[in-house]
Amino acid sequence: MTGMMGAMVMILSSTMVNVAVPSIMGTYGVGQSEAQWMATAFLAAMTASQLLGAWVISVFGPRVGYIGSVVIFTVGSILGASAPNIDILILARVIQGFAAGVVQPLAMVTIFKVFPLEQRGLALSVYGGGIMIAPILGPIVGGITIDASSWRELFFIPLPIAGIAMLMGAIFMPTRDPDAKPLPFDWTGYALVAGALVCLLTAIANGQRDGWFSDRIMILGGGGIALATAFVISQLRAEAPILNCQVFKHRQFAAAAALGFVFGAGNFASTYIIPVFVQTVQNFTPTASGLVTAPAGLVVMCFFPIGGKLVDNFAARYVTMFGLAVFAFGAALLSGTDVNTAFWILAFFVVIGRLGQSIMLPAINVSALKALPPEQLNNGSGSINFVRLMGGAFGVNTLVVFMEQRTEFHAISLTATQTAGNASSRELLDMVSSLLHGGGVPDAVLQPGALHYLGRVVEAQAQTMGFQDGFMVIAVVFILALIPAMMLGGEKGRR
Repeated sequence: MTGMMGAMVMILSSTMVNVAVPSIMGTYGVGQSEAQWMATAFLAAMTASQLLGAWVISVFGPRVGYIGSVVIFTVGSILGASAPNIDILILARVIQGFAAGVVQPLAMVTIFKVFPLEQRGLALSVYGGGIMIAPILGPIVGGITIDASSWRELFFIPLPIAGIAMLMGAIFMPTRDPDAKPLPFDWTGYALVAGALVCLLTAIANGQRDGWFSDRIMILGGGGIALATAFVISQLRAEAPILNCQVFKHRQFAAAAALGFVFGAGNFASTYIIPVFVQTVQNFTPTASGLVTAPAGLVVMCFFPIGGKLVDNFAARYVTMFGLAVFAFGAALLSGTDVNTAFWILAFFVVIGRLGQSIMLPAINVSALKALPPEQLNNGSGSINFVRLMGGAFGVNTLVVFMEQRTEFHAISLTATQTAGNASSRELLDMVSSLLHGGGVPDAVLQPGALHYLGRVVEAQAQTMGFQDGFMVIAVVFILALIPAMMLGGEKGRR
């Protein structure tokens, strides 16, 4: 319960902030390319810090490591609540993500250590239930809080729970085994992977603004690729690698890892853009934007055990392919939504996508681990989780850049059609001018006012089409992921 509470409060904080993206953009006057760093920075920091989990336990012990992580998370929350600008807010999210990455493997390892074999299933099910509740509650709590007060209060909400988690950690978490030797840690490899993530994500995020072939972007992109290559080489040579690359030599595991990357990208990217879409295009309140994802969360929580049963009774390859197709179908349905789409239709489309995720995730995990010999299972489990989180960071980052490009493309295309020969535009301008005149607006302002309104209509339509393209590209990526899915095992999970 103690480990679950710490992990829950951090996942809750992660999902709450997605609902606040439009409000934060308005507060600091920034666009999507800068606002998306709140999600990307959290995921990237969590991805990198997950590699520290085993080392933290061996050096500090579960109790000190757990309490220290919650303290770091609390510092990040307080910094985020008082952030004077977007850069400090992103730094706060990095601190929060770092703590979240350490706590999750720490809680899992502690469960395996303190529970006997016959009780681990129950312990893991209770822990997993709490972890699945947090993403459901996050958007709802976030939306209600923003409507009642402001987005800054979101960073204060987790603090009472974090305080209880620290108190429980001091009482219940086990201390470090005095006979255990601290594990060696590859700090060089850690620095390389952290540097690679920062360089590559920064290059993708700023490429649209600075120019994809500008000196800065080319240096960042090239440096990121070089650091990532150096990281892989260092891990192949290291005596105690933080990411065992040997597991990727198994073809089925490599295919499952590729699918894990795609799953993480689609999961976190859709979780990020759906609240932004319904607030920006649909003009939903933050509370309504949180509630639109709640039915999907409940469906996932209820269907997740069924997904495990499907893997037991059907070949993992076909279960994964079916899940990919269902998620792609849900994303394709969302690509057809606009300002006129009703709340419950949107919620239903989100449910379809999440249903596909709950089907494919157990199959991906089972396929990955079944491909490995027993001595590599621990390394494989950590590697597939690392790849999935990395996919989430790159998924959010890349999708926002893609939507910005498509929005700009549609804006230019729509603007080019606004000519004197466009009867629909002339009719709209005449109607707006008539309304302004009836409202007592001076004649000198009628035409500029009507043109301004037309510009806002074009902008809104371009933004809607940009989001629609974003959902469609998610669908296309998941359809293409059917190719590596064919490389998964054809046998049933129980065999």
